[in-house]
Amino acid sequence: MTPALFVPSSRVPQHVWAFAVLYFAASLAHFSHNAEYIAFYPNMRKGLTREQVYLVWLAITGVGAIGFAALRLRWTIVGAAFLLAYGAMGLDGLGHYWLALCSEHSIAANITIWAEAVTGVVLAVSCGAFIARVVRGVSR
Repeated sequence: MTPALFVPSSRVPQHVWAFAVLYFAASLAHFSHNAEYIAFYPNMRKGLTREQVYLVWLAITGVGAIGFAALRLRWTIVGAAFLLAYGAMGLDGLGHYWLALCSEHSIAANITIWAEAVTGVVLAVSCGAFIARVVRGVSR
């Protein structure tokens, strides 16, 4: 019996791909805003540069890229797990509210923070549900 990890019929549903694209866009928007307006984010660590912000975004996006690569190799569960982790990283943006209240951030900052968090959670939950279906053998 071939493990679900490699079963070609355990294809990732289209909505998961759509959620991944939405999260990618929201994450890019948030990190771009963060990088370009880093001096205006309240209580942000001094010395943090826009280049460092973009490098962190690339590292996080790399987790998603590994997930996509694993899916292309038909490592279904591994790929979906990496996409789940990628989406879950969107919650990290809520850390801005640990530094300062919503009211202390610009409207654009709040929108990009919440867009990243919400789309990340949606991606993570959809990947988790997909993994559960594959493991239970329902996704055929």
